Amino acid sequence: MQKLPKLFIYLLGIIFVINLIQSYFTDLIFDEAYYWHYAQNMAWGYFDHPPMVAFLVKLSSFFFEGELGVRFMSCLLSIGTLIFIWLVIDNPKKKDYVLHFFVLTFSMTLLNAYGFFTLPDTPLLFFTAVFLYVYKKFITAPSVVLAIILGLVMSALMYSKYHAVLVIIFILLSNIKLVLNKYAWLAVFVALLGYSPHFLWLYENDFVSIKYHLFERPNRAYEFNDYTVGFFLNLLALFGFTFFWVYKALWKTKGTDAFNRALLFLTYGTILFFFISSFNRRIQTQWIIVISISLAIIAFNYMLENENAKKWIYRMGLVNIVLLVFVRFILVFEEISPLHYESHGNKEWAASISDRVGDTPVVFENSYRNAPMYAFYSGNTSFSLNNVMYRRNQYSIDDTESKVQHKRVLYVSQYLSKGDIAVDLPKQKKGFGVYMDNFESFRKLRAILDKSEISLKNDSPIDLKIYNPYDFDIAINKLKYSVVYHTQYKRPEEIIGITPIPKNPDLTVLKAKDTLYYSFTLPAFKMENPGYFKVAISENGLQPGMNGDNIKLVN
Repeated sequence: MQKLPKLFIYLLGIIFVINLIQSYFTDLIFDEAYYWHYAQNMAWGYFDHPPMVAFLVKLSSFFFEGELGVRFMSCLLSIGTLIFIWLVIDNPKKKDYVLHFFVLTFSMTLLNAYGFFTLPDTPLLFFTAVFLYVYKKFITAPSVVLAIILGLVMSALMYSKYHAVLVIIFILLSNIKLVLNKYAWLAVFVALLGYSPHFLWLYENDFVSIKYHLFERPNRAYEFNDYTVGFFLNLLALFGFTFFWVYKALWKTKGTDAFNRALLFLTYGTILFFFISSFNRRIQTQWIIVISISLAIIAFNYMLENENAKKWIYRMGLVNIVLLVFVRFILVFEEISPLHYESHGNKEWAASISDRVGDTPVVFENSYRNAPMYAFYSGNTSFSLNNVMYRRNQYSIDDTESKVQHKRVLYVSQYLSKGDIAVDLPKQKKGFGVYMDNFESFRKLRAILDKSEISLKNDSPIDLKIYNPYDFDIAINKLKYSVVYHTQYKRPEEIIGITPIPKNPDLTVLKAKDTLYYSFTLPAFKMENPGYFKVAISENGLQPGMNGDNIKLVN
């Protein structure tokens, strides 16, 4: 491995210390709190993501408490990302331009932010940089050892975020000759073997993550400005004021060798993939974040050979850095912020509730964001009770529900117009809390239809199965049923109660691990042109849950 220049090490150390300080003084953002919740129950997978982010949080907690106990490993990985980007660049001039390298990379918005935030993109960036480093060595001199290392890195990439499949596919497509390379096949085998525990977790959990990301996510009608124009704005936002010269470097770079082709395929492939996707849904900036790695390499190589680019990327990079440093201060000090950000006031609103309710568990309606944030800052039990107007999440599949069963809880919602106590909620919202003395929910009950689509004109009975996955029996009279009609974009819009006809009307209890059999007919609806429906179950007067899958309605 190359020897790092002293200036490189000094600047790396400064950035590491800055990120540690930032981590300590910045309240968690909601996604971080959610991933902290992941880490309280380690598993090979989670509802939204593979387990790497939870693993990082768990490791961090061994070293520190509080916010730094969530972010410490991210601070380390972000330093590692910069090291591997540097090592991948083999231009002999680079040692003379260490400062330019740090200006370029530190000025990239999300590379900067993920220097301390703990999100799935943090390990994705790190392992993308490692993957490129190992891949470069592999194509130069393939061997069994390098193949195994490459396979393990690919596995780690996939454990970070599902988007990693794009990194792997585009880089492999850039060098199609690898299909005939036995070492490449060994790398693929090692990657699949290493990823097999997550495959098994997906199988055991009915491929819940894949179903959600590919089939269940609500959407809305295409909007050119928000979707496609928004996508191009995201491409600019990744690099701020350096964007012109960074993309010019991409345009000027030619695939003269296998590694440069890999960088170009990764960059153009990712851009093209999400450009096409932008005609279907709104693209989030972090979805395209991997091009920050390839473009950091491309842009720095271009800088070393082009004086004009070197000058302007350095100048505009410094402008970016000044703005990003100001934003970092804003994250900590709300009083200088022009807006209320999600890292502001979380300790305060959590304390405003816990100070009044003590260790009474708090059940938040429809908020996988508020529940873990409250648990993190109060140290008390919380749960997100998701109803059919929301979306499924980790609270839908883990055992948190069991921790609030048959206990006195405070049920908190921003949608209540009155309650036992008024509560402050994040983003300066207000809500109410209602005490429930014997809380009981059955959100894991499954409503199963053996059909994937049904005609809107159907008036014949539809078979319905209700499966009880719990290890206890449930009184049938506690349950009520609804059909929830959704738009063509899978957004719930109309809830209509139904009374399904039981196949065995004498049953009064749904036994543990057992199934009830019903039939029902689709109720009349008022909404215009529904595209989907699902069967929902409400228990003990609670709002209907997300118990069934979306069933397509056809004319």
